Amino acid sequence: MKSAAVVPLTPPSPTVGAAALIVSYLEAIGVDFVFGVPGGAIEPLYNAMAVSMRRGGLRPVVARHEAGAAFMADGYTRETGKIGVCVATSGPGATNLITGVACAYDNKVPMLVITGQPSLPVFGKGALQESACTGINTVGMFSHCTRYNTLVSHIDQLETKLVQALMRAIQPPYGPVHLSIPLDLLRSNVEQRLSPQGLQLLLQKPSLVDDDTVRALFATLQHTHKMALIVGGDCGEAIDAIVHFAEMTNSCFVTTPDAKGLINPHHVLYRGVFGFAGHQSAHAALNDDVDLVLAIGTSLGEWTSGAWSNSVLNRKLVHIDSTDEHLRHSPMARLHVRGRIRTVFERLLDMMHIEQESLGMPWAPKVRQAAPVPVTLQEPEKTQSDATPIKPQRLMIELSKRFPPTTRFVADAGNATAWAIHYLDSRNNRRLGLVPSSGNVINPAANSAWRGERRQDHAGWLRVLMDFAPMGWAIGAGVGIARAKPNCPVVCLTGDGSYLMNGQEITVAAQEGLTVIFVILNDSALGMVKHGQRLAGAEPIAFELPTVDYARVAQAMGIPGHVIRGPEDFDALNMSEMLNRQGPTLLDVRIDAEEVPPMNLRMQTLEGKQ
Repeated sequence: MKSAAVVPLTPPSPTVGAAALIVSYLEAIGVDFVFGVPGGAIEPLYNAMAVSMRRGGLRPVVARHEAGAAFMADGYTRETGKIGVCVATSGPGATNLITGVACAYDNKVPMLVITGQPSLPVFGKGALQESACTGINTVGMFSHCTRYNTLVSHIDQLETKLVQALMRAIQPPYGPVHLSIPLDLLRSNVEQRLSPQGLQLLLQKPSLVDDDTVRALFATLQHTHKMALIVGGDCGEAIDAIVHFAEMTNSCFVTTPDAKGLINPHHVLYRGVFGFAGHQSAHAALNDDVDLVLAIGTSLGEWTSGAWSNSVLNRKLVHIDSTDEHLRHSPMARLHVRGRIRTVFERLLDMMHIEQESLGMPWAPKVRQAAPVPVTLQEPEKTQSDATPIKPQRLMIELSKRFPPTTRFVADAGNATAWAIHYLDSRNNRRLGLVPSSGNVINPAANSAWRGERRQDHAGWLRVLMDFAPMGWAIGAGVGIARAKPNCPVVCLTGDGSYLMNGQEITVAAQEGLTVIFVILNDSALGMVKHGQRLAGAEPIAFELPTVDYARVAQAMGIPGHVIRGPEDFDALNMSEMLNRQGPTLLDVRIDAEEVPPMNLRMQTLEGKQ
């Protein structure tokens, strides 16, 4: 008698190639570009991307250097909110990524990093570019600058580790995650146990919040005489709710340097940037008889706290953030509110509206805010100077008024960041914000139409780095931003020192047909080094750079290049052609090399005066 056949209770999971599995999961979460440099140890992943391209899926963008690929993935993430992906081969390909990955780590930018390895059987045999524990241990190197970091040593680990990595990247504190995958495993087949829909559900952002501390904050607000807000760089998705809260409470607000691009600088309650290259009006707002300061979505590090200023780090402070890593920087605060920032402010607003309805009157503070105060600029007269070479202050004003409101500005580490933070403006003439109805008292209901005009993107019109700030970041990030949103012009502000490091990435913008305007602040020097030495009374040494005609270098690459010596040279530019060209343009701006950027805060820290 034949025995009955055993019928499986569940059908077996489908088997797919490991590289194809990775690509399919990236497609499922909406990733459409992968930035990197190919190589033998990562070749199967590129083969899988070729298949994806043919069906209209994701495709690779080939960087000129792996650090540039990481910077591009960074910019892509900031623009889209999706996980940026960068890939590299084993050995030097992996180590070249590290600076860009470390930058994403310190700036809390979600990123998936995939590097190759030689096949497992040759570990320890001296294989070319081996970078496991028996060679140059790149997995060990990435352990210091990633939120999750692992070698996939067996094919059955791949799916689990990939999903774990993606989940860790989008959980506070956000940041890059790294998978190192041997070549033979990338060529293997693997069971796919998770559906694309299941992956999407796992990666949904939670709305967790500490309700007790939110209620405690609301109770504190009811007894507050006067309040000011510090809006930090992590407030992107919550910015509308935060500005609405400021309007309802009639509270002025300032931004940290990395949050300037999140708001409209014409808002009636805005007082400028607090911190590095900031404005005196912002400092004054935090010291104007306020008894409560809300610091929102900021690390309160050197550049975002005014070099640990007593104006912020005191018992008036309430620190609101999604990560304990930031909250640990403010042990002296009156209250710490943990949770997703948007959820915190939505709940505060709900409480305020409920109170309005119960009292039958608008919720308002006991003391009304004074008339709007303009943001104070350092040396404002130089923004109108017609001198040649052009003043950097005037350059920022020219860029502000000549590019449309949809422009994304990205400023590189060094003097470009300082000039942009202090002087760059958004050409947005929709005086966004609330107009006092009478007696300088704001009526939110009467001004509801203004709120409808706010930009809906969370990325902001200006992006700068805080904390870990590598030169050349903006060059790659600008390409990544433009690749993510090709219909909006991107202006990359960079120095000649940074351009000499990473300027070759301009050819990626050319190859991809991206409208990126590279503005080089050309002073034939490492400007921040030079001015820092002068301000500190140090030896003037090792800051000189060669005199280079960057416009001609661009032209040799088939890219339009123009030299700007004075303000009048901008009138000769065909802005319409530049903005509609599917490809980059380079402006070699010969700035006044003697102008000192607003960097006193940095000097204060270097001199140990914090």
